[in-house]
Amino acid sequence: MSAPVFSTLGCRLNAYETEAMREMAEAAGLSGAVVVNTCAVTAEAVRKARQEIRRLARENPGAPVIVTGCAAQTEPETFADMPEVTRVIGNHEKMQPQTWASLRAPDLIGETEKVQVDDIMSVRETAGHLIDGFGRHRAYVQVQNGCDHRCTFCIIPFGRGNSRSVPAGVVVEQIKRLRDRGFNEVVLTGVDLTSWGADLPGQPRLGDLVMRILRLVPDLPRLRISSIDSIEADENLMLAIASEPRLMPHLHLSLQAGDDMILKRMKRRHLRDDAIRFCEDARRLRPDIVFGADIIAGFPTETDAMFENSVKLVQDCGLTFLHVFPYSARKGTPAARMPAVKGPVIRDRAARLREAGDAALRRHLDAQADRRHVVLTEGPSLGRTEQFTEVALPDGLPEGALLDMIVTGNDGTRLTARPA
Repeated sequence: MSAPVFSTLGCRLNAYETEAMREMAEAAGLSGAVVVNTCAVTAEAVRKARQEIRRLARENPGAPVIVTGCAAQTEPETFADMPEVTRVIGNHEKMQPQTWASLRAPDLIGETEKVQVDDIMSVRETAGHLIDGFGRHRAYVQVQNGCDHRCTFCIIPFGRGNSRSVPAGVVVEQIKRLRDRGFNEVVLTGVDLTSWGADLPGQPRLGDLVMRILRLVPDLPRLRISSIDSIEADENLMLAIASEPRLMPHLHLSLQAGDDMILKRMKRRHLRDDAIRFCEDARRLRPDIVFGADIIAGFPTETDAMFENSVKLVQDCGLTFLHVFPYSARKGTPAARMPAVKGPVIRDRAARLREAGDAALRRHLDAQADRRHVVLTEGPSLGRTEQFTEVALPDGLPEGALLDMIVTGNDGTRLTARPA
């Protein structure tokens, strides 16, 4: 029988967990199945999950189809009702080795309950110890899962559960093993990364974890942190930004909007000025730092003037990489009951935000002309700078290496460079 076919939708954490599932399925001897790890961040994400399930069922006739991930957790009946689906398993269940042992045929085809989704809110620990990260040249390490906040637009806490953290000692040991395997860069990932440590003894903060990793893994050349909530940035995190060159100068911020009233209706914990002040403070500490950000276009009740505040935030915060989400109502969230913005208006606003993001990226790329960067090579002709900017590279360079490069230009979306 053939190895299981895995398909991942959504975030980097989902991709991390897919690799853990692949290892557990292989250890359990599961074969000939299709596994779809879904995303629930928007209604469109759920639609794409259904589409992917149908496609894979057509391409793998007769194969059992297992559906998991956030969408499976939040609306299991949606997938259980699909004739293509054999089993629906929850986000906690998918990270348990015994689940994969129980999914071996003939059990998978038998009379076992089709839906295996328990209460995610009752889960109190992560499964971060299951895998030492993934990625060919850059390793991603899960240090946190779940979220204790309840933003009015977000269904993810109901897919991921409450916040829980991987102990610092476990994280450090993982990263030491990754370094021993030759990884030059590690990225810390989580659902709400800046809440790391709140459930651990002594309630350490993310900055404490970053400083501990850099101190105890002195031969790790590059450490990154993924998306953070800037209002929760702690003193040690800011100290690391200022003083640790091995912490890469790129932060992706969960901003969501640039208007105070919309931020309040989203139930965010920051205001517009807080975001601007954070970017100014971080840039003062680390002049070469760049920022990405998530911004939602067309949140319910958003007027033209409110939207303009989000557009202006790109310039006011000096953002470089923009991830734009057209607002999509999620059943069961408070925002879904608020007065909606019309679909064409949402699409127009999303397009305008993307244009602002494209212009910001071009400004950043133009400013790199003739500069020297240490680039991590990710493939035969692709790499990324310290600021996570994509670089088109000459052919023939070794993969997974850190190379001194000089920027020769850009094509509007990525830099071009040659060896220094």
